[in-house]
Amino acid sequence: MRTPVCGRPWRHSPLRRRSDVVEAWTVMIVTVLLGVGAPLVGLAAAWWAHDEARATVSEQRAERHRVRAEVVGRPAMARPQAGGQQALRAAVRWTEPGQQAQRTAVARIPVDVRQGDTIHLWVDSRGRTVPPPADGASVWQHSVGIGIWAAGGTAAVVLLVHRGVRGVALRRRLAEWERAWARTEPRWTHRGV
Repeated sequence: MRTPVCGRPWRHSPLRRRSDVVEAWTVMIVTVLLGVGAPLVGLAAAWWAHDEARATVSEQRAERHRVRAEVVGRPAMARPQAGGQQALRAAVRWTEPGQQAQRTAVARIPVDVRQGDTIHLWVDSRGRTVPPPADGASVWQHSVGIGIWAAGGTAAVVLLVHRGVRGVALRRRLAEWERAWARTEPRWTHRGV
């Protein structure tokens, strides 16, 4: 009858070395950390990132508002936006809600807009044109991305530490085998006997 493999490192055997036991325990700990620890770290990081992103979006929504503006300047090419999208820049004019004075600024406008068209843009409390506040999908994408990176980073650290422990265990095992062979070799080869 065979002994189960999972119990071998702890079973008493004359061939068992301390490094074998350390390595077996390390494998068990690494398995638990990769299976439970890394996902928990990723989940905690995603939860934290979600709360932070929602707070940022709330601040953006409180300080930004959408206005209807008229394109008064001639559109000119702007630097490409993120994602390689082409955009134009032009002077726009709008009236703040509840005020009589008109404001003018240079803003990014869609490519298909001409002079005299009206567009919607976002402005902050100082009247500067700003990007729209992030939406719910962006918050979730940010949260999931942070969670994945945190879980992956945790897994990478655990695997690097495991590799280091295995390297140390291997060196100690080889040193123990050398010492054992130095004691046993003279009896087998009849050298020095």
